[in-house]
Amino acid sequence: MTLQTWDKCEMKKQKFTVYQVFTRLFGNKVQHSRPWGSKEENGVGKFSDFTDLALKEIRQLGISHIWYTGVPHHALVADYQHYGIGHDHPAVVKGRAGSPYAVKDYYSVNPDLADNPAERLSEFAALIERTHRHGMKVIIDIVPNHVARKYHGLNNPEGVRDFGADDDTSVEYHRDNNFYYIPGQAFQLPDFPAPFTPLGGEAHPQLQWPYEEFPAKWTGNGSRLAKPQFDDWYETVKVNYGVRPDGSKDFAELPADFAQKTAAEHFAFWQQQDVPDSWKKFRDIALYWLEFGVDGFRYDMAEMVPVEFWSYLNSHIKMHNPDAFLMAEVYQPHLYRDYIHLGKMDYLYDKVDLYDGLKAVMQNRASTAIIGEIQAQMMDIEHHMLHFLDNHDEQRLASPQFAGDAEFGRPAMLVSALLSSSPTMIYFGQEVGEAGAELGGFGLPSRTSIFDYVGVPEHQKWMNEGQFDGGQLSEKQRALRAFYARLLNFTLTHSAMSAEYYDLYPINQQALSHFCHLFARYDQQQLVLAGSNFSAHHENVCQVVLPEALIAQLGLADGQYTLVDKLSDQSSHHASDTLQLNVNHGQGRAWLTLPPFAASAWVLEL
Repeated sequence: MTLQTWDKCEMKKQKFTVYQVFTRLFGNKVQHSRPWGSKEENGVGKFSDFTDLALKEIRQLGISHIWYTGVPHHALVADYQHYGIGHDHPAVVKGRAGSPYAVKDYYSVNPDLADNPAERLSEFAALIERTHRHGMKVIIDIVPNHVARKYHGLNNPEGVRDFGADDDTSVEYHRDNNFYYIPGQAFQLPDFPAPFTPLGGEAHPQLQWPYEEFPAKWTGNGSRLAKPQFDDWYETVKVNYGVRPDGSKDFAELPADFAQKTAAEHFAFWQQQDVPDSWKKFRDIALYWLEFGVDGFRYDMAEMVPVEFWSYLNSHIKMHNPDAFLMAEVYQPHLYRDYIHLGKMDYLYDKVDLYDGLKAVMQNRASTAIIGEIQAQMMDIEHHMLHFLDNHDEQRLASPQFAGDAEFGRPAMLVSALLSSSPTMIYFGQEVGEAGAELGGFGLPSRTSIFDYVGVPEHQKWMNEGQFDGGQLSEKQRALRAFYARLLNFTLTHSAMSAEYYDLYPINQQALSHFCHLFARYDQQQLVLAGSNFSAHHENVCQVVLPEALIAQLGLADGQYTLVDKLSDQSSHHASDTLQLNVNHGQGRAWLTLPPFAASAWVLEL
């Protein structure tokens, strides 16, 4: 299929599932971590920990794509001088292991992840090959908005120049500078609150002299202060995309009708334009990794980069690989359609709407009525809004600060996974109730640390010293993981998940109350009724109505039909395992049994 053919038609609504894994934490077997501890003390995971057995188990969980988080070489506090890698100053590294979003070399990978750092690219290539062999695609991060304060490439292809290498540092702005500058002023470190002083206040050889940067550059979040605040992204530098300091654009803008144009037409448009240097640098980075074998990218803070750049980058990517998987962070709903249609993104985080809404339901701050209300607002872009309940930025679902009980993952994941044709993402450990309770160093409990070397205790129980058999899990954890596997595999194997949607809550609001929910997914082959109960204590037995409009679309004649819950545990029998649907005079009625934390997908083959 040519790109023109692929892009002329609507994106095929195929369901995908993404397993986000923090690469340096996945295989770490050390169970007791010291805050701010080194990798020698606290352990660190490796590419090689993703063994064939591990990847087989991840695939059997129902996963189509793995997002290996933290692969590009980022700033960290460790000694790799033997491999020609210079030190990073601890004052501009968050934690000891470092932020994966302060990339210092886009053409290499984190040496922490390799058994032999000299062979780190080869080891990552082998991981890509293993992942592909097990039927999954590989996603890595690209962070176009910012880079580490000290960027230095050691593996640049011929002709590639480092970010900032050719900048005119005497001016605040030039279109082809990669950074913005504060001429005549030196960078100063922020004032650190006591818990967040570099390395927790420990002595370190690299702290014997101050970090120096002259002239100072704008900080990653856009701060123009030579001395940024602590809550600015002080460890990073803002990349210049040809946006002048007053906000005006120093590049061609897309005509309004390009929201309806194909990726090929976007690509052709940019061939006629002169674009800023930073655009070309990130284009080359993306194409390098596609050639390396990567299948797609997760773009950090995409909304902080002009939509025109995304049109440029993503159209180049789609010309190279029409099936590349492109997902991005955009947290402003009024920008969603621009970044999808003009920016040519495949998928955006549905964080502000569905994630926040489900969190409110789980915390008993909102009724399940909001689920359908949110989806109604998204129907024109529903396929593009990636759903999740857990990731590296957010508090763990099982943490007391979020839901406090991993069992809430059952009803919430049912809704998140089955509500639309968009991809579903889970974060490693979510499926066994990881609560992120550890104090890693830089950061507070409730989130699994992304800045320090830590163990991930509930995940380690599933890993079971490299056997990946859940041998140390409790029965409750085993049951939860088995539910996730049934649910995720269900989304990949049932055609209705890529077809029609009908909100059954409004007509059944009184019966379902504020804590249960019901919707239908269907096509010409099957009907799926997705029922959930967000109460930890209350069972709901109620009669619900399927309206005449839905029954007519399904083509159901009057009579009785038996639907089977495909998500039930087949080792035991429950009243909710089947559902009897009675159609009379074109209207359907059924009695539902929704026990606490119910998550059922009743299926009728048509």
